[in-house]
Amino acid sequence: MKVAEIGEHKLLKIIQQYCPTDVVGDDAAILTTTPDRSLVVTTDVLIDNVHFSNITTTPFDAGWRAAAANLSDLAAMGASPLGITVGLGIPGDLEVSWVENLYQGMTACLQQYYTPIVGGDVVRSPVISLAITAFGQVYPQKVIRRDCARVGDAIVVTGVHGASRGGLELLLNPEMDNYLTNQDKQALIASHQRPQPRLDVLPHLWEILNGASQFSLAGMDSSDGLADAVQQICSQSGVGAVIERQNIPLPPAFHHWLSEEQIWEYVLYGGEDFELVLCLPPELAHELVQRLDRDAKIIGTITDGSTVILRDGQTDNPGDLDSMNQSSQEHLDRVLNLDRGFQHFSS
Repeated sequence: MKVAEIGEHKLLKIIQQYCPTDVVGDDAAILTTTPDRSLVVTTDVLIDNVHFSNITTTPFDAGWRAAAANLSDLAAMGASPLGITVGLGIPGDLEVSWVENLYQGMTACLQQYYTPIVGGDVVRSPVISLAITAFGQVYPQKVIRRDCARVGDAIVVTGVHGASRGGLELLLNPEMDNYLTNQDKQALIASHQRPQPRLDVLPHLWEILNGASQFSLAGMDSSDGLADAVQQICSQSGVGAVIERQNIPLPPAFHHWLSEEQIWEYVLYGGEDFELVLCLPPELAHELVQRLDRDAKIIGTITDGSTVILRDGQTDNPGDLDSMNQSSQEHLDRVLNLDRGFQHFSS
């Protein structure tokens, strides 16, 4: 059965099964919030063969990833989700089952966080596209912003980086799985197909901060890569950073699977790990890491200036930028920038 065969209204009836009956049906959704909270809204657009493909993701996985990406944006602002709307562009000869599986994947991810699909739109399109708007709420004093990092803050990551890129490479190049156990392979693929937004971090964060007399809090998610997240925070805050390479958590399988160059390409620039990168005072950072799982780590410190340095503990003089010119060293300090992360419309 094809979408063109059943038409828009019958397709909408199928899709509305995944929405609360008391929310959909009017021209807009009404979401009740409280007077002392701020509404947070984020939109993400995903295009077939750019953000997903039938080679790397099933329709179910594409739906899951789309929902997870938007929930991650809410988590990065400190917000609790209220609901999402879905704008779907599809060709008429697409199978109806593809659309159903897409919504089943979105719903499976959203249900973990009690988040409904509250509306949206469906249009005919020559290419499959998915535009999601997510709504959340946050207490004004708990908003996480990119421009609040302060010199001396510790930089925390909530989990490993590079896993999603590793999973993507395995899906695109199955022959790359040499030296990987089946368990490692499936874990990396799951990191790419079924990422977990880190909304679970927020309750721990609020408990820690509620007991602090003074604090600053900056952060964002690492959907465009770890290097991108640190650089974006530093740029917005007018600060620099030193990242300790040996402190960055990465999948253990990488060490016997990838070259050193590949490891750091995946970890720093791979993207779509959907972890949080947070900057807060060191004592609060240590407490947060202790509360989270073993993969949460303090990876560096906010500094004066505007340069973001990846420091290698194996260098003779790790704090000296001149060491970057010493070709005799196997590992050198690097200045990180935004040029190597994923960017739309770049060559």
